[in-house]
Amino acid sequence: GPEGTVYGTDIQQEMLDKLERKMGLLQLRNVKGMLGTERDAKLPASSCHTVIMVDVYHEFEWPYEMARSMILALKPGGRLVLVEYRGEDPAIPIKEIHKMTETQVKKEMAIHPELEHAETIGVLPWQHIIVFRRK
Repeated sequence: GPEGTVYGTDIQQEMLDKLERKMGLLQLRNVKGMLGTERDAKLPASSCHTVIMVDVYHEFEWPYEMARSMILALKPGGRLVLVEYRGEDPAIPIKEIHKMTETQVKKEMAIHPELEHAETIGVLPWQHIIVFRRK
């Protein structure tokens, strides 16, 4: 809503510049770009109701550290959402390296004791939407 803030984080300034230009064209003033690092999303602590990654998690060089930074950014009860191409489905025309199975995602998130799996939503034709909640 108009009172909320949306953070867009990336490790490339070029992407944040594009975000800023697009938000200017759309006259959206509540979207803030955040320059992160390969290990830290640089989101403010306890500031987010939802952190969503779309086809990103599998690309992280430092997935544990990035997930930790995002978990710390969540408010209690906040959601960490991963959208990833379904590794279980060989018919999806995406390279295997860019896919994750639901089991794989759950296993990777299980090492974070603050998180619990909330639900997996299967409405997308090629991707999982896997939702975790901060306890």
